[in-house]
This record gives sequence, structure tokens and C-alpha cells, in this order.
Amino acid sequence: MKEMYPKNGKVILHVDMNSFYASVEMAFDPTLKGKPLAIAGNPEERRGIIITCSYEARKFGVKTTMPLWEAKKLCPQLIVMTPNFERYRAASFGMFNILRQYSELVEPVSIDEGYMDITESFELGTPLEIAENIQKQVLNELDLPCSIGVAPNRFLAKMASDMKKPLGITVLRKRDVKNVLWPLPVGEMHGVGKKTSEKLNGIGIMTIKDLAEANKMQLEGLLGINGVRLKERANGIDERPVDPNAAAEIKSIGNSTTLPKDVTNQQELLHVLEGLSEKVAARMNRKKVLAASAGITIRYKNRKTINRSKKLLNPTAQYQELLKEAKELFLKHWNGEPVRLLGVTGSDLVEKKRAVKQLDLFTYENEAKKEPLLKTVEGLRAKFGDKIIEKAQDKVTEKKSSKNTAQTSFSKDFLDFFPKD
Repeated sequence: MKEMYPKNGKVILHVDMNSFYASVEMAFDPTLKGKPLAIAGNPEERRGIIITCSYEARKFGVKTTMPLWEAKKLCPQLIVMTPNFERYRAASFGMFNILRQYSELVEPVSIDEGYMDITESFELGTPLEIAENIQKQVLNELDLPCSIGVAPNRFLAKMASDMKKPLGITVLRKRDVKNVLWPLPVGEMHGVGKKTSEKLNGIGIMTIKDLAEANKMQLEGLLGINGVRLKERANGIDERPVDPNAAAEIKSIGNSTTLPKDVTNQQELLHVLEGLSEKVAARMNRKKVLAASAGITIRYKNRKTINRSKKLLNPTAQYQELLKEAKELFLKHWNGEPVRLLGVTGSDLVEKKRAVKQLDLFTYENEAKKEPLLKTVEGLRAKFGDKIIEKAQDKVTEKKSSKNTAQTSFSKDFLDFFPKD
């Protein structure tokens, strides 16, 4: 099979799960299959937002980020469910576990998509055979559909996986770029968002071909170094490797919520921050990481969004400390206008074992008093294992996160394999 692989180049796959959250719910409850299904942040409120929806719902015009009231107007029989992120994380783990059976070079880029470098996997078949086998295995074992792009680099693989959904496999070679990609509107190119597309249109760049042939200096002046990168991508050039360690270091953990209505009541908004801080702290404790910075997101009625953060004196995963910083940031930067969305983020994460406190004169005495107790605890852990003594908060968090987990065959199969920490 080696002759089916390039001598000097690479073979990259981009695996993209189709309508992931909705597909997981259908795998969990097969009675939902074939029905218009949407996952929404707050289905009990008319102003909830569609997170994702099934292809059956899309036939009615239902789309991601669409307000729930509008989706139900288009599709009165729409089934709406709240997201179950533990279930989705479990399914994601199962999916990536399958991908790693074909190559060690697997780089997750989100919960439902990732890149694979199969250049050295020729013993398992041709690139197309490997793609077909992965798609079949994910469908047979997880009951989840996916689309796969096969290409010589990451950018082309990503563009290819978007071309046929659901359950598509597309091969895109560099020689195909001019005929397949260049005629497309520049806004359909991966890496070009709405604002970037508008800027490019403003200087006469309407298609991917226009971008590929555009003046490099002009692009750099308009978009900075990203303009040069986009020109390279439009010509099918992308030297980025597939890095299995790229996702290993979690940079931040956050949680946000779209409010059911525009809110100006300060106490109500602070109460929302309280709930968000608790969720972020719980996730950090599960990951055994501490945040060296805390941040908030405020989105106003007019869609204007601000993000503010601050460095913490000591890294923390304590709910009370995160809430304190979030409240201070909010009260300092909120302008009093109606708020539509709030978010809390812990960033600059460090592993608990590696965290070093920067003790000031005020905390030194308290830490010194704890030292004999800490030595005793460490002695017990060394003798009987790390689990012998755990913080009460961690145990409570663990119980909360597992309390409402449904235990059907699907969740048993994958939650048992999924590492909670």
C-alpha cells in the first residue's frame, strides 16, 4: 500500500462529526431518529438559542444560533432538548479513541472534530480505505455519523470534510484547488469569518481565487500577518503539522449563559455570576487545575461584547475566590445597560501539583500554621495512595456532576471509559 502514499508529502484526515450534540442524543435515545431535533441553551424560554439541530430540523430552515421562537415558528413539531455535556464528552472520548487506533498523530481541535496524520499508516490500507473504515467504525460502535476530508494538509482536509454532509468522504488534492476552491465565495473559506469577509469584499476580493491572486502587501496592511496566511491557504499551502500535544495543555475553562431576557437588575446579574463561577470551579477541580487569571464576558442588548480579566495573587480553583474576582470585574466594567449574556473564565491554568503560591506577608503566617497538617496529609497519601484524603468540596462536586447522569447502555459504555478527572 505504500505506493498509494506520497513519497515526500503527507496524508491528513479531518474528521468532523455531523450535528454532533443532536446525533449523540439520537444514539442515546433511538426514538428520536428521523425527527426534527434541536439542542437549545434554555428551551423553556422563547429567547433561548439553538446550539445545534438535526438534519431533519434543517430541512425546515432551522439553523444554529437561531432564536428558539423563530425555530419553532419554522418547525412547530420541533423537539427541543437541553444539552448534556457529560454525555457529549463521553461520546467525544469514544470517537477519538477510535481515531487513535489508526494513527498516533491525532490532534483534537474541538469536542467533535480533529485532524489525523496517516502518512505512516499505509499498512492499514489506502488513505480512502482508512477513511471509510473510520467512518464505518464510528457509525457501528457509537451510532454517530461523521464526514471526513482527505488531503495533503490541514487546510485542504478541513475544506474537504465540509463538502459532503452527513456521512461524506471527500478527497481534495492541491491540483484540485483552482477548479474546486477558487470559484467559491471567499466567505466560505475556512478561517474567513464574517468580518474578515466584509473587509476582503471591501477591496474587491469576492472569491477564493481573488484572495489567492491578491497583493500580499495589501493583504498584510488590511489583516496583518493573517492576511498573508489566508493568501497561502487560498493557494492550497499549509505547513502546519498535526500535533497530538497541541490540545494537551488546556489554556482556559469558562462557562457562559445567554439570559432569557435583557437584564438590568444588579442582584440578578450577580446571582448569574455566582452560578457560572460554581460551574467553572467544578470543572477546574475535575481537571485538577488552578487558574492564575480570572475573567468575565459581558454582552449587551446591542450585541456589544467586552472581555475583562485580571491576574490573581495565587492560582485558585475555589468557587468563592473566582466569584469574588468575577464580581469585582463585573461591578468595575458594567456600564449599567441591559445585559444579554454573561460569562466567567479561569485562564492561565496550571496543574495543582505544579502550582506555587506567591505568599505575601499576610498569608505567610496562615500557610505556616498549615504546614504540619499538610505534612501529615502527604505522609498518609504516600502510604495509602492519593485518594485516601480528598477535599470535601471535590467530593461534593463529583457527586453533583454524576447525580443526574442517565445510565442507559450508551452512557454506561462510554462514561465508564471517560476519565472524569
